[in-house]
Amino acid sequence: MDNHRNGIAGFRLTEHTWMTELGNWIDAISPDGRRAGALLFDPRVIGLPGVRERVVNTVMTDQHLVLGGMGGLIPVADVVAAGDQVWLLTAQAVSPTLADLLAGAPVDPAGAASVLTETAQTLLALHAAGVTHGSVHPGTVVITAEGAALLSERGLSDAIRGQVSPRERDAAGWASLARGLAASFTQTAPRAAGLFERAAGTATTLGLEPARAMLSQERAALPGGLISRDALARAARGRSAFAQPPSFAAQPPPAPQDEGDIVTLLHVPASGSPPRLQFGPGLGGPGAGAGTVRQPETTAERIWREGRDGAATVHQPEKRSQGRVAKVSRRRRRRTILSTALFAVVMAGAIVAWFRLTDAPELAVRSIDVVAPKKTLGCGGAIVLTGTVVTNGGVGEIRYEWRKNLDKEVVKGSLRTSADKTSYSVPLRWTLSGKSTVKATATLKVLSPGPARTDKASFTYKC
Repeated sequence: MDNHRNGIAGFRLTEHTWMTELGNWIDAISPDGRRAGALLFDPRVIGLPGVRERVVNTVMTDQHLVLGGMGGLIPVADVVAAGDQVWLLTAQAVSPTLADLLAGAPVDPAGAASVLTETAQTLLALHAAGVTHGSVHPGTVVITAEGAALLSERGLSDAIRGQVSPRERDAAGWASLARGLAASFTQTAPRAAGLFERAAGTATTLGLEPARAMLSQERAALPGGLISRDALARAARGRSAFAQPPSFAAQPPPAPQDEGDIVTLLHVPASGSPPRLQFGPGLGGPGAGAGTVRQPETTAERIWREGRDGAATVHQPEKRSQGRVAKVSRRRRRRTILSTALFAVVMAGAIVAWFRLTDAPELAVRSIDVVAPKKTLGCGGAIVLTGTVVTNGGVGEIRYEWRKNLDKEVVKGSLRTSADKTSYSVPLRWTLSGKSTVKATATLKVLSPGPARTDKASFTYKC
């Protein structure tokens, strides 16, 4: 990020950053002053043959789905290249995630049921549209300030691996999510824990639709019989502060600076092929409302709309409506025969990849190492310290935190590991100001998997 310390393509970057298998996520401010996100792809990943093109195609598919009325996804604003760097820019904040909230305190049962219901709804809509997510876990479930659960990184993990995950992998990821939430209620809300465990088993054996229906039909097992976002929204608002002064977002955008050659990688639709002008509930957009052109509703859009309008209540369709849905589905399959054929061709490889990942050993951290630049940091400068975490190749989640000796700030983060990678970079960007000469020390601590490990590094600030 050395060439883009303050921003990229009009998006202003904050100091809140965390690592995933894709690269470095950063909380950002969009050009119009709203919370957004920026992902700087790991150059070792995005530089592999074909990866950039697959990422672009994945993002364009998502944009088409969102424009078509599907909710539940973090919308992508752009994918840009700046020299050797590739950035993904989102139109909405990508933090806090469910992993962030779980690291602070248990999510309430009503909120957990809301997360499971909404993520299942989104996955079902994606499957009806002929695509999958491929990487469902607490780190890709974003909780908005209203308590809604949105999925991020849709298809990106598959894009970098050159595979297409089967629907069963999404169901398995959702079931793991449900079991993880159930574990937090074993003592405090055992009936809710039992419901989430049963839903997980149902998703694995029968699929996501019966699992989602079970959450609604057996909500009496939840305290008060409620599926609610309220407590979830309060928890999200409590964890969404950026790492800069409160007045940051209110400041006017800085004067344009020369960021070098920055180009968008997303293709502009041909003038004769405008995007569909149908917007789902709550999406809005230019032309929404009176006079909006509406085209026939797809199966994916119907699933999403019914999920929202049902307020977490699943309605079983009658036989006649099932027949209509089947006809719509057949028409859609005929319209997307090429995509379906491609999906079938890569399915075998995707299943092999799935078993390879699930056969990986239990995740363990072998070592960590922190390195600081040797140069002295000058007045009002920023420096990036790099932590390296080496694993045994197991698949899972690593939770860590950075501590600074000059203040009480604790920067927490998490990353997902994969079976084909054992070394992960965990950077910390530290900005210092004021007139003094001090020795600054940053300590990295890996919290889980245990046992906890720490390492630190120092640099000199002189002004």
